[in-house]
Amino acid sequence: MPAALTPSAAADVLHRGGVIAYPTEAVWGLGCDPFHEAAVLRLLALKQREVDKGVILIAGALEQFAALLDWDVLPTDRSEAVFATWPGPHTWVVPATGRVPHWITGRHDGVAVRVSAHPVVVALCAAFGGPLVSTSANRAGLPAPRQRADIEAALLDGTDGWVVGDTGDLAAPTIIRDARSGALLRGG
Repeated sequence: MPAALTPSAAADVLHRGGVIAYPTEAVWGLGCDPFHEAAVLRLLALKQREVDKGVILIAGALEQFAALLDWDVLPTDRSEAVFATWPGPHTWVVPATGRVPHWITGRHDGVAVRVSAHPVVVALCAAFGGPLVSTSANRAGLPAPRQRADIEAALLDGTDGWVVGDTGDLAAPTIIRDARSGALLRGG
């Protein structure tokens, strides 16, 4: 069984290319350093998820996305609509800069991002010093776990630890919208 970690200890694991489980607004997630290709591919293998689909990045502050998102291509009203929902449980697909690797965007030209208000996520991203991959801690097609005890044992055993904490009050995973159009891509 992987060890329980504080956000600071989890950040050390992430910097070494590790994969962790951690609580988010609604469900337990898997995370890693988005710029460490081997870590992302390991995480996707644990989930049995194709790299083409892309993954969400989560941050504790908007500044952590500074060089990754191309806000200039969005009209002011669209970027203001995004900013009005953060920090909070709203994920947006925003045009990505060339700094976002293909193993994050998948086959898309945008990247799904969220600035969270969840205290564990905020502490974890602050300790790590940037955004993390955030995908539910379940195999593709299976229900996302609301409690750590609900994470499949083999999946949890494939991580390098889990961050102590509880999920938030959100009843379902966050909605995902397209920042360009506002269109709903995934319901909550």
